[in-house]
Amino acid sequence: MTQTRDTIMGALSAIALPDGGDLASRDLIRALTIESGVVSFVIEAPTPEQAAAMEPQRRAAEAAVAALDGVQKVSAILTAHGPAAKAPEPPQLKVGGHPTPQAGPEDIPGVARILAVASGKGGVGKSTLSSNLAVALARQGRKVGLLDADILGPSQPRMMGATKGPASADGKTMLPVEAHGVKMISIGLMMDPDQAVVWRGPMLMGALQQFMFKVDWAPLDVLIVDLPPGTGDVQLTLSQKTKVTGALIVSTPQDVALLDARKAIDMFQKVRVPVLGLVENMSMYVCPKCGNEDHIFGHGGVRDEAEKLGLPFLGEIPLALDVRVAGDSGTPIAAGEGPVADAYMKLAAELVEGGIA
Repeated sequence: MTQTRDTIMGALSAIALPDGGDLASRDLIRALTIESGVVSFVIEAPTPEQAAAMEPQRRAAEAAVAALDGVQKVSAILTAHGPAAKAPEPPQLKVGGHPTPQAGPEDIPGVARILAVASGKGGVGKSTLSSNLAVALARQGRKVGLLDADILGPSQPRMMGATKGPASADGKTMLPVEAHGVKMISIGLMMDPDQAVVWRGPMLMGALQQFMFKVDWAPLDVLIVDLPPGTGDVQLTLSQKTKVTGALIVSTPQDVALLDARKAIDMFQKVRVPVLGLVENMSMYVCPKCGNEDHIFGHGGVRDEAEKLGLPFLGEIPLALDVRVAGDSGTPIAAGEGPVADAYMKLAAELVEGGIA
């Protein structure tokens, strides 16, 4: 018996579709041909996504037509009417711009304490101390965040071994990246590392405000803010926009560094941010071959300065080749073992025990 178009469409009308109707009533059959017992047709779905889900209906259609008398072979092809829907593009994060007005300093949601790590000058190891202290505090069981506020010279992505940029669902708020148990944000995660950030003060202030209030930090026991050198826009923005728990001042022992450390202390006192103590970085160098201890930058100068100013002296961090190697490799030395890691763990433990972190 030779089948007709009507009988074949009748068979196809029995193939129900997941979203209602059937192949015939929904007018999805195209290019139906009947020749010498061979039947072929195309099932044209509205979209590629629907076509991909209709393989069971295609097989059922072939079986229904093959069961008709006189049909020797059936070929049914799935296709789609329109192009595949484009995947939604991720929202574009824009960092910078002028800061938005605030009535006064505000809490960062979900952040219990904010510690600013500062120095009056560059080159004293402030960023190295920030990353290692963050890792050491995380090893103490604290929930820690690290905000790289050195917008013009971000180094934390390299030191923390982070390369992936922050995610965003709406192009406005950001999810921090995580490395070594620490949540982190830095402009360096969003820009070509070989390109300079050439911004005036208002752009720096706007970026810092975004990093404080447009990042999903919660929950954190402590947020460490790695400040740039000096006493300028970024330091003022931090103290004016949010409630800083206190500042840790980092200095090497020599007089030149201490001159600028005093200026940093004076600035925080003027903006009413408590100075929680001083840390002497690069306090000594121990030769890895002979064990001889050298005080390349002097020794004890920061301790003496703390006593003179009536401020806590928080500890000494030695100078070691391993610190540089670890920082360059993206694994802070505090994540491992050894004398320098022990010095950072001791500092972290004292901050925890003192209720500072």
